[in-house]
Amino acid sequence: MDVIRIKGGIPLKGKVRVSGAKNAALPIMAATLLTDKPCTLHRVPNLSDVRFFGEILQYLGAEVEQIESETWRIRAQHINAKAPYELVRKMRASICLLGSLVGRLRHAEVSLPGGCIIGPRPIDLHLKGLTKLGCEVKIENGYIHVNGNRMTGADIFLGGRFGTTATGTANILMAAVLAPGKTRIESAACEPEIVDLCHMLTAMGAKIEGIGGHALTITGVENLHGCEHHIIADRIETGTFILAGAITGGDITITDSEPNHLRALLDKLEESNIPVTVNENGDINVACDTQNRRPVDIITLPHPGFPTDLQAQMCALLSVTPGLSIITERVFPNRFMHVPELQRMGADIAIEGPSAIIQGKPGLSGAPVMASDLRASAALLLSGLAASGETWIQRIYHLDRGYDKIDAKLQSLGADIARMSVEEMPKDLQAEAV
Repeated sequence: MDVIRIKGGIPLKGKVRVSGAKNAALPIMAATLLTDKPCTLHRVPNLSDVRFFGEILQYLGAEVEQIESETWRIRAQHINAKAPYELVRKMRASICLLGSLVGRLRHAEVSLPGGCIIGPRPIDLHLKGLTKLGCEVKIENGYIHVNGNRMTGADIFLGGRFGTTATGTANILMAAVLAPGKTRIESAACEPEIVDLCHMLTAMGAKIEGIGGHALTITGVENLHGCEHHIIADRIETGTFILAGAITGGDITITDSEPNHLRALLDKLEESNIPVTVNENGDINVACDTQNRRPVDIITLPHPGFPTDLQAQMCALLSVTPGLSIITERVFPNRFMHVPELQRMGADIAIEGPSAIIQGKPGLSGAPVMASDLRASAALLLSGLAASGETWIQRIYHLDRGYDKIDAKLQSLGADIARMSVEEMPKDLQAEAV
């Protein structure tokens, strides 16, 4: 098992290219099951989640080939309908196989994905949508069994307690594109990753109207064909690098990004007096010192609101921003697992219900810390870059789930960061971090 050691206090400088979006790549890979023709995907990020999802597709019978470093070819000529527990339990995103299997085969047996450390993510809306489409849905022995032999278009409302559901929208989309008649989805998620999936499906021959909005109309077709598709830039990786530049008082440029996907973040950074410039070619530059930042209040919401996937990283930045800031989490109620670890580094944060009350301090100090989830890992990384002394981060396999070679990219920007085996970490620090 690896750890990351950071010697902080170095302003980042230079250029960095962001990878393709993991949260777009996984449902798009699932969508390749909707046709027996080959699909070629470009800008596929090199992540453990993506590689594992490829293994699941192979288990289902698809031919999966990585023909270049960021290009995959998938052909699902002969597939089966069962995604077993031993595979699905390792990654919640496996649930997005449900819609593609029902759409293609009219039948699916997918294991329930289990719990999650950042809070409950129920799939009741997924099942409600499939039922509205005329599917018979039952749960037995930990599996979701769906019979879609009588599937037909329908009017479906997908709003829930915490707003829209991105994976639920993806599942209903993939089932509906091959369902006879018209399907209208109200309160559909409009995240850029859902828009990207819609573009992939239309390239395969699907008929979808209202792309980018909360109301989608799908006219079912008899079959889909293969296509080539370029996955969008990862907006969360982009935002993480923007915040890395801001927290270190650096001067960095993020290339091959899509700034229109990050308007809520850019607005809050402007409010915090952190200069961010978007060039004509779409590159994003952040160049600032650490002296004039201002506190802000943030509420996380589904897109186009402030992304919950950037909440932990923003928490790290506000920990070293003078004044009182408040972050209220409205998407995943338990998504403050990073706070105790930031407190170990000297952050002054109090949790009150769904809010983190942050009293900014002049600086943080390096410490041994433990990552609890993907975005918490990124927050610890940013804090380590800004802190004085050494920070050691354990359980960095979380980072590899969602950030493509992030330690190497940070090295290219001048960070003193190294990936090491856990045996190279001082024993006394290992004991302290457990």
